[in-house]
Amino acid sequence: MPIRQLSETMINQIAAGEVIERPASVVKELVENALDAGAGRIEIVTGGGGLNLIRVTDDGSGMSERELPLAIGRHCTSKLADDIHDIRSLGFRGEALPSIGSVARLSIRSRARDSESGAEIGVEGGRITPVRPAPANRGTTVEVRDLFFATPARLKFMKTERAESTATSDIVRRIAIAFPTVRFTLAGADRSTLDLPAAGDTHEGRLERIAQVMGREFADNAIPVDAMREGVRLEGYVSIPSYTRANALQQYAYVNGRPIRDKLFAGAVRGAYADVLPRDRHAVTVLFLTLDPSTVDVNVHPAKADVRFRDPGLVRGLIVGAIRQALANAGIRAATTGASGMMAAFRPGTGSSSHFTDTAASPRPTAGFDLESSPHRPLDMRSSGAGGGFTESGQTSFASAEATSADMRASQADTDGALQSLTLGAARAQVHENYIVAQTQDSLIIVDQHAAHERLVYEELKTALHARAVPSQMLLLPEIVDLPQDDAERLATHAETLARFGLRLERFGPGAVAVRETPSMLGEVDVQQLVRDLADEIADHDTTETLTGRLHHIAATMACHGSVRSGRRLKPEEMNALLRQMEATPGSGTCNHGRPTYIELRLADIERLFGRR
Repeated sequence: MPIRQLSETMINQIAAGEVIERPASVVKELVENALDAGAGRIEIVTGGGGLNLIRVTDDGSGMSERELPLAIGRHCTSKLADDIHDIRSLGFRGEALPSIGSVARLSIRSRARDSESGAEIGVEGGRITPVRPAPANRGTTVEVRDLFFATPARLKFMKTERAESTATSDIVRRIAIAFPTVRFTLAGADRSTLDLPAAGDTHEGRLERIAQVMGREFADNAIPVDAMREGVRLEGYVSIPSYTRANALQQYAYVNGRPIRDKLFAGAVRGAYADVLPRDRHAVTVLFLTLDPSTVDVNVHPAKADVRFRDPGLVRGLIVGAIRQALANAGIRAATTGASGMMAAFRPGTGSSSHFTDTAASPRPTAGFDLESSPHRPLDMRSSGAGGGFTESGQTSFASAEATSADMRASQADTDGALQSLTLGAARAQVHENYIVAQTQDSLIIVDQHAAHERLVYEELKTALHARAVPSQMLLLPEIVDLPQDDAERLATHAETLARFGLRLERFGPGAVAVRETPSMLGEVDVQQLVRDLADEIADHDTTETLTGRLHHIAATMACHGSVRSGRRLKPEEMNALLRQMEATPGSGTCNHGRPTYIELRLADIERLFGRR
């Protein structure tokens, strides 16, 4: 077939296949146009999941009669300056409206702020109707009917009305979080009305908008994040470790106000929470990244959902470091959902189940690791300290199994009520030889002693790992790992960092590395697989987290072996010592497996259980 010029309609339909995936894509493009026009109120109406009708009305700057024909022309935009790298708007390609008009029945009615009258233009399957006068309020109304009627094959790939409506709601909510000063309403015969009133552009206003979209529960269990590195600013909110979800759908990321779905963000959040969440649980986050537009490419995807950073290692390091610092600064906090779950468990006819599995119930020994020769020896469960409590090294000396369990006489250790003013209060009893019951001034605390001490020992082991070089074991014969030349070069660049963690390697020709020592903690390790995993991670994120993660996993296993077991009876002073150590240890709200270490029940909740409120 000879080369020929495609028709304008076919060009637009091809562009529509890239930009307009489903009704939610149309809503996204039209709402972004309204925001770029300075709208303070945006109303969205849909019908038939958006396939029959999409109407977006705003009170923005509007368009003049002369601009309407340009608005539906390809590559016509008011949002792009002469520098393609200086993009400060949400939309800039100039393809959305002509693409929509090529596959649907599109009408645009607009009135500029300085105009006394409005005008309207229409496009039906690529055919343009002339501009004509029309009554209109200041702003713009875009109406899309019969989406994909001109390309009926696309309709076969649409989901149910409910699924399409849900996707549209998600898009609107995702955009609304970044623009708290704008009021959004979403309505239609196929959905309940969504109304997000405008909030202020302040810390309280942003948190109020987040609560409108994600629920007050997240706002009550969120901690702020604010960090800056080399001109890149990260702000937002992340959930405390004990407040999680079964999927990552409630992880919102924004770059210069643009909502994105980026694997770098997702991977960084997962890395930041690696020590405190189980693998099947996900944190809830809202993160805003602000940086120079010239250092990020937002033009890598037609739908503008993906971005590419000039320095991805800097961005990932900032996200991981900022979240970990925020979690450490937040201290110990229990999720508000724990109390509601306990309340439900107390009510007749109800029950609760845990999302977590304690793998400590059947611990497995670590191959190739001598616990006696480790820099941090596990707790000797046979020892009994005369005074109880924690030793200088942070370990706890526990009484023998014959010791009596604590009871209400534990209150003698807090005669003046000073301990009750602390976060975890004063120990009052030990029940079922595993749970410590403590009292604060306005709540009841129940602590899982095994899970809590497991976290304390793990944090000490991590500190020991990072405070000194990790012991290594020399291989009798160096292991030669063949790699692509680029991967070998990356590993050689990070050789000094890897040596700190016990992995010593060097270049062995252009496409290989020679591994001479491996971390002792790993025991018999598959060197080939370890090195290749490291090379892949460095290529993706410019980090060596794979090796660090493996060492932390061994430390977690050691902590599980070395922590106080369930069924161990504790003295009152030992329980109080455990509570004080938890208060001083970051991340002690969850154990190494991601389970909560304690639950807090407010006095007001207890009074409601007994009908006092």
